[in-house]
Amino acid sequence: MDEMDRQIRSLMHGFRAGEKGSADQLFELLYPELRRMALARMSKERVQHSWQPTLLVNELYLELLKRNALGGVAETDAGERAAFLGLAGFLMKRLLILHSRPLRQRTTHTAESELEAVPAGSSSPESLQFVEGLLARVESVDPKLRSVVEMRVFEGKSHDEIAAQMGCSSRTVGSYWSFARRMLENELTAGAAG
Repeated sequence: MDEMDRQIRSLMHGFRAGEKGSADQLFELLYPELRRMALARMSKERVQHSWQPTLLVNELYLELLKRNALGGVAETDAGERAAFLGLAGFLMKRLLILHSRPLRQRTTHTAESELEAVPAGSSSPESLQFVEGLLARVESVDPKLRSVVEMRVFEGKSHDEIAAQMGCSSRTVGSYWSFARRMLENELTAGAAG
């Protein structure tokens, strides 16, 4: 077993134990391979697909964190890397299938009467702290994600306006926005469940 395999084994053990830092390091270490896998998967999709390989890897990362999917991967000296990449490939395919479904199949419908029971938002310090906490978690992944969220949500800027301000393409802003939005949705879903 070479040094990289030992490092992957150690990081996967930490990931299974719920250490987010291990997940981050594992993805950083395997990112080139995951990106190549995503590129291969995306090459089989339609030309005008709204996702890019980087976004698919980001979605994979969130899916693994959300489901703690590594818990089912067998621990073997030689097979850690192959098992992880096999799981990653399966989940990438699943994410692309879910994304291809019409939006109406991916949403839950709520009756209007149920919406009336939801209390109106407040501007209490607790809710402001909650929002700041969410933004801080987004920023911990990448400060650019927080900037995009703030400009989009609080300033109402378009992707083109944000791109001009940040000095990047509108497509990049779209990827940042999609990733941040998905991350916030997962955070809010986890917060509501907990």
